[in-house]
Amino acid sequence: MPMHGDESEERACRFLKERGYRVVARNWRTRKGEVDIIARDGGVLVFVEVKARTSDGFGGAEAAVDHPKQVRLISAARAFLEKTQCELPTRFDVVAIRPGNIRIYRDAFQVPD
Repeated sequence: MPMHGDESEERACRFLKERGYRVVARNWRTRKGEVDIIARDGGVLVFVEVKARTSDGFGGAEAAVDHPKQVRLISAARAFLEKTQCELPTRFDVVAIRPGNIRIYRDAFQVPD
């Protein structure tokens, strides 16, 4: 049975907390996009996209964060940083959830110069 977004994000939050992340915000929205989870990992602010899939068809969960999705995430992250005046270093992670498996892809993509 497929997981709903809220359930997947809750699993991802627990997974991140178990690894020392501190969740700052969830489902942060702006006109430019949405970030599923914003968390601190030590001195780094991490913008996390959560993707759940029932199989690896079409490249799996991590492949779903394509270039257009990355652009929206970067835009939303910039809006968050501007609004909060946060000056911490940043990173983009993807949490991929499959039945019986959860994996984090740290530094999944970079902001282009």
